[in-house]
Amino acid sequence: MLMVLCTSISKKYIQDLLTRSAMQDSKSISTPRATSTNLSQLAGDTFSYASLYCSIVGALQYVTITKPDISYAVNKACQFMAHPTTIHWMAFKRILRYLKGIPSLSLIFHPSTSLDIQAYTDADWASCLGDRRSTTGHCIFLGTNLVSWSSTKQRTISCSSSESEYRALVATVAEITWIQFVLENYVFLPYLHH
Repeated sequence: MLMVLCTSISKKYIQDLLTRSAMQDSKSISTPRATSTNLSQLAGDTFSYASLYCSIVGALQYVTITKPDISYAVNKACQFMAHPTTIHWMAFKRILRYLKGIPSLSLIFHPSTSLDIQAYTDADWASCLGDRRSTTGHCIFLGTNLVSWSSTKQRTISCSSSESEYRALVATVAEITWIQFVLENYVFLPYLHH
């Protein structure tokens, strides 16, 4: 019941974003980001409606709570909120066109007796053309359920792909440690006192 309610709220939220962006009649697309496009700060003419760009890209961050598949594309769109260009706007519209095709697809949690933690991580070395910083991504599963995911730009410049991968691994291990702490101290601890 709760998941059906969350899905309908998410679907309405996406429809509202499409309407605010005047894209309710646009055609859907199968991926949130073109792999051939590498956005930079200098790409394209300045977008005239920067406040609209910031408002809707900020709203898309909320959508990533139930749709982790757009995290990387939204992360890239957020990097240009200070000075969006028309090319950034086109990349942003692609995310909305992707969401239009999957409005009901959401993250679903299934009952699981397994408390095994599995993590996957990767880094895109020096992917940002402007500052040459890498992007780190991870997804962490508790049993069969995805419980944590992220796509963020690394804080420092890595000198090699190995270094960027190591930084991604360190960030993921830190997240796993936090999940273990939460499980031990907030989930299981109350049951040990009874």
